[in-house]
Amino acid sequence: MKTLLLTLFTSVLALSAYVQKQDPVANQPLNILWISCEDMSPRLGCYGDRTVPTPNIDRLAREGVRFTNAFCTAGVCAPSRNAIITGMYQTSTGGHNMRTLGSTYPEKTGLAKAYSIVPSPEVRAFPEYLRAVNYYCTNNEKTDYQFDAPPTVWDENSPKAHWRNRAGGTHQQPFFAIFNSTITHESQVWARTNRPLRVDPAKIVVPPIYPDTKTVRQDMARFYTNISEMDDVVGEILKQLEDDGLLDKTIIFFWSDHGDGLPYVKREITDRGLRVPLIVRFPDGRLSGTTRQELISMIDLAPTVLSLANIQPPKHMQGQAFLGPYVGKIPRKYVFAARDRIDSEYDRVRSVHDGRYQYVRNFRPELSPYMEIEYRKQQPMMKEMLAMRDAGQLNGVQMQWFRPNKLAEELYDVLADPWQLNNLAEKPQMATHLKRLRQQMNNWLEQTKDLGAVPEKELVSRWWNGQSSPPITANPVLQQKGGKLVLTCATEGASIGYKRLGKDTAWRVYGQPITVSKGDSVAAIAMRIGYTKSGEVKMVVR
Repeated sequence: MKTLLLTLFTSVLALSAYVQKQDPVANQPLNILWISCEDMSPRLGCYGDRTVPTPNIDRLAREGVRFTNAFCTAGVCAPSRNAIITGMYQTSTGGHNMRTLGSTYPEKTGLAKAYSIVPSPEVRAFPEYLRAVNYYCTNNEKTDYQFDAPPTVWDENSPKAHWRNRAGGTHQQPFFAIFNSTITHESQVWARTNRPLRVDPAKIVVPPIYPDTKTVRQDMARFYTNISEMDDVVGEILKQLEDDGLLDKTIIFFWSDHGDGLPYVKREITDRGLRVPLIVRFPDGRLSGTTRQELISMIDLAPTVLSLANIQPPKHMQGQAFLGPYVGKIPRKYVFAARDRIDSEYDRVRSVHDGRYQYVRNFRPELSPYMEIEYRKQQPMMKEMLAMRDAGQLNGVQMQWFRPNKLAEELYDVLADPWQLNNLAEKPQMATHLKRLRQQMNNWLEQTKDLGAVPEKELVSRWWNGQSSPPITANPVLQQKGGKLVLTCATEGASIGYKRLGKDTAWRVYGQPITVSKGDSVAAIAMRIGYTKSGEVKMVVR
């Protein structure tokens, strides 16, 4: 009997262990706002790029702290966002293939349908920890986390999600709100071709990896214009905060999910595909106008938000807080990244970066660095580059992307060679750096239990116990004990949600017994990430 009770309480304890002991409303915790954008390297005025004005983001940097060495864990959306929402490497959770909830390309993967990953049972989408201590959590609206979120993750997840939707419009309940702008996404380079430009294509600085053509300049001008338009959106959100009297009560983060949505940048895990802008503004002016150079991985965002909410990050998270009372005790010396399947094309590449030198390991050196991704061929400059490649019109630097195979190892001095065109891996004078970074890579692969070597079809079969569909989360059990209601679920790692019928609109996160009164009607639901959610179980308190 004791063993059974321990099993039933496993999923509850995994969450409740990190719940604040104090009442967050009474202590008036700060709100936390994320403004994220897509597919953008640090092409902003505050980072030294004055191609287009970005006054609103520059304001955040002027009034906050700007991080100059922030790196995502993948050069493409879904794996990167999986790492951000879990605080773990996508290669540890199984979210490394791009993507799992879209087309499965059965002719290449052998998978007949899309799937949600099934990470270890302790893994959560981190807003659950905030909701457990009364934060109102919203997402507007992109997720792309490689799994369907359990009902307990958000109070609202929709194009209309907003902190203003809190019950009664109260400012007493703290919020964690995410606004994801899609304006800078790769697709918007070709989707917005008929909109006016905000920069003269003739003034664009064309990097050496591209031919200097009218098409390239036009696409880059469009991309910069999209950045300027995205900055307008940032300004609108800041104005809403000010209008609501919340600017001095809210910590604001601004970040991008990976590098530019341009050829030979997006989907790459060299510096240019991974380095992203990251700015944090505190309402009390703390760190105002400062710059910090320490290495930040985007898996550090989740534990940092928890730390700022005075919640101790759970031990299973691989990220570490860089702000708040639970700052990691040992500063990062390295950041890591991965590339695996992208759409229909398989590859396996890993990288480690120490802030100056980046080491890249190619597990499939027989493959070309260039991946035949149909999606990006909609971009005019990509079409032109392929035509120029076939016509022999690209120079040696531009042809590096299209070489027939890769070297097993690459090493770059990013400070001296920002576009990473000169591979130093075979230079005798670089042997010490090569050996050091190679060992760090080996350690990381082992310590994080990298799943990239497991064939994708086999990984899904493991998760689904050899069946053709995912396991189903067990129905929660509701037990009345005096004036308390105890909820349990036999599925290890399941998140349990409950509602007081007629009172609650969103599922509340269950972390400890609920105080109830006679006649209360309560519903409960449970879901482990990657499993089918349980049925709803209802009970009237007697």
